[in-house]
Amino acid sequence: MREAIAEELTAAGWLVTEAESGETALALLKANEPVDVLITDIRLGGTLDGWDIAEAFRASNAKLPVIYISGNPVIAARQVANSVFLPKPCDMKKLVEACKALT
Repeated sequence: MREAIAEELTAAGWLVTEAESGETALALLKANEPVDVLITDIRLGGTLDGWDIAEAFRASNAKLPVIYISGNPVIAARQVANSVFLPKPCDMKKLVEACKALT
């Protein structure tokens, strides 16, 4: 799924950086990699989940747009404010539209 999302967003003109785990995503945050929008699943490889990653990125940039894509149910208490939740399987057109609308 991550590869399909990356291909779709690249085709739409976005520069995509992928992280195969929550820990890799946090390493990108600590390296100050520029991020225009964070897209995360809830379940990730490693010990961190998508809720943790979104919270960490938002702590660093309170206005960063966040999109969750998951087959897991949304937990409103964990979802960062002003974020979008898209259920799997994700409609790629809706994802690209959400990215454009949030940035």
